[in-house]
Amino acid sequence: MDDEAVTDERETRPTETTIAAFVGATGGAGTTRCTLEVATALAADGADVGVFDAAFATQGLAAHIPGQVEPDLTALLTEEADAPLSEGLTTLDVETAGRVAVCPAFAPFERFARAKTPDAAQRFETRLSAAADRFDYVLVDVPPVASNQAIAAVNVADQSIVVAPGTTRGADAVQQMRTRLTHVGSEATLVVSTRGTFEGADCDVPETDATEPESVPSCLGDDAAFTTAIVELTAAAVGRDVSEAFEGGGLLSGVERYVK
Repeated sequence: MDDEAVTDERETRPTETTIAAFVGATGGAGTTRCTLEVATALAADGADVGVFDAAFATQGLAAHIPGQVEPDLTALLTEEADAPLSEGLTTLDVETAGRVAVCPAFAPFERFARAKTPDAAQRFETRLSAAADRFDYVLVDVPPVASNQAIAAVNVADQSIVVAPGTTRGADAVQQMRTRLTHVGSEATLVVSTRGTFEGADCDVPETDATEPESVPSCLGDDAAFTTAIVELTAAAVGRDVSEAFEGGGLLSGVERYVK
């Protein structure tokens, strides 16, 4: 995507870009997966979506990008802070009406340590705000909030969606994350459970056989239950009903209650 504002040519685009932070309540909650699936569902409905990786330690988003990642997000926050945002974007290879442009983190320890400093976190906020002028939606894959870049992500986001495994441990982690978000001046606007559910979850994403990086995103596939869950999550997370972009109207008929 060029580093210029995207021309509005579709009536379905929102009047404002929404920055949504998908925050893992624990490690391994499926936050990266949920972020990519929602981005793809939005793109299926014609939106242009930017996805950014704040999980510098695990760098899971890079696993979904073929080839070399250069410059990655950490470089754009450190030695290449003056480089245009477009240089760090890779378009996800999905057949959709819109686009998913991904900016992963993939760096040696020395650089991602520098990318976690307060100054780099301020640059991250600036990068995300700039992305909001270029995409219909900006989604951020955020680890449990305990680092400067994670705080920056939830600080600039319009919505903070907490993702947790559908277990007792996951439910407990959600309560801890709610408290932590409050401490940094944010709040959990939505709670998502994965691979199960618990009381207090607003929506849940079921387990699926598609688990390898090359099979993600898979909401465009033939797993009806999984696709329905992602469509509902998309509506709940950013307020956009994307069900018309998917076949089988009856399958997705329950989505209306999530649209804000």
